[in-house]
Amino acid sequence: MIKDILLRTRLASLGLLLVIIPLVLVCHTAAMAAVISDFSSDGCSLFPDGTITDRAKWCDCCLQHDISYWRGGTEEERKQADAALRDCVLARTGDKALAETMYLGVRAGGHPVFPNWYRWAYGWNYGRGYRPLTEEELETVRVKLDEYRRNHPKGYCEEKHGASQKKEVK
Repeated sequence: MIKDILLRTRLASLGLLLVIIPLVLVCHTAAMAAVISDFSSDGCSLFPDGTITDRAKWCDCCLQHDISYWRGGTEEERKQADAALRDCVLARTGDKALAETMYLGVRAGGHPVFPNWYRWAYGWNYGRGYRPLTEEELETVRVKLDEYRRNHPKGYCEEKHGASQKKEVK
C-alpha cells in the first residue's frame, strides 16, 4: 500500500516536472524575445552612403530607415519606412532611378524572414516578424534611442563621413 502511494507520488511529481519545465522554457524564450538590442546602424547596408564626391549624400536617409528596421513593427510600417527611404533619397539627389533602386533593394532584401543583420525588426531576436510593438516595447525603443543619441551625439553619418547634412533622429 505505502509502496503504491510512493510510486504514484513519484509519477505525479514526474508528470508535474514534465509540465513545468516546458512552461519555464517557453516563458524564458518569450522574455528573451521581448528585449531589444541597443540601436546600431551601418548606414546604407550593402550600398554606398553617398557618391564619390559626397560620401554621405543620402546617409541620413539610411540612418532613419535603420531606426525603423531596428524597431520593427507591422508590415504596413515597413512599407512606410521603405517609401520614406525612397522619398528621402529622391529629395537629396533628384535621381529617381537611384531612389527606386534603393527602394526595390530594401523591399526585396529586408523581409523579416531573412536571418541577416539588416532585416525588418533586426533589433529583436530572429522570428519576431511583423508583430506590432506594445506600449512597453515602444517605451524601451525610446529609451534605447535616447541612449544612442547620448553615446553618438553626431550620429552615424557624421561620425563615419564627417557629414554635415544632419537630420533629426526620430
